[in-house]
Amino acid sequence: MNSYTTIEGRATAEIEEKKSRFIASVAHVETEEEALAFLEEVRAANRMARHNVYAYILREGGAGADGRVRYSDDGEPQKTAGLPTLEVIQHAGLTDIAIVTTRYFGGVLLGTGGLVRAYTQAAQAGIEAANLVVVSQCVDISVRMDYPLYDQMVRLAADCEAKMIDVQYTDRVTMVLRMLDGTQEPLLAKLTELFRGKEEIEVSDPFDAMF
Repeated sequence: MNSYTTIEGRATAEIEEKKSRFIASVAHVETEEEALAFLEEVRAANRMARHNVYAYILREGGAGADGRVRYSDDGEPQKTAGLPTLEVIQHAGLTDIAIVTTRYFGGVLLGTGGLVRAYTQAAQAGIEAANLVVVSQCVDISVRMDYPLYDQMVRLAADCEAKMIDVQYTDRVTMVLRMLDGTQEPLLAKLTELFRGKEEIEVSDPFDAMF
């Protein structure tokens, strides 16, 4: 089943290493345009900073299982900044995420080992501050029924691990259930049996959603 872990919204975290400040800004992004716009936004907000190092991983538009992967050291010694940031994202198993780490130089040189450690810790702190979510391929099932069937329907949904997304009460009840794509057949079979084909059941095309 196709599912992936990403973050919701944005987060920031800051660490200090020998008077240098490292501020990790983390964002959920779904396209390269969004990733680059986020980078520019962070740069614009931190014009006095010495470096704005970034890394991002996207599901879309890339070859291979990893999608599109980019990073930049932004003037730091090669492989001391962008690559460690990227590796933190990969180790966390995240995609559709961008991290921009802003460094304000504190006057003390950190050396390559110190830089790798600081950028790694900043990225880890940024991810820890974020809210992680799992996105899976889902379907929504809309069911219109008479009121006496409502309680049975709620039990059936719970038994089949369907999440109730919406309920509307008019002359009848309309219930929208969300399920992982591929798990809906047992529920649909039970609905046909319960309703004897009289009720209205609609199944959406598969789509990506938090579940």
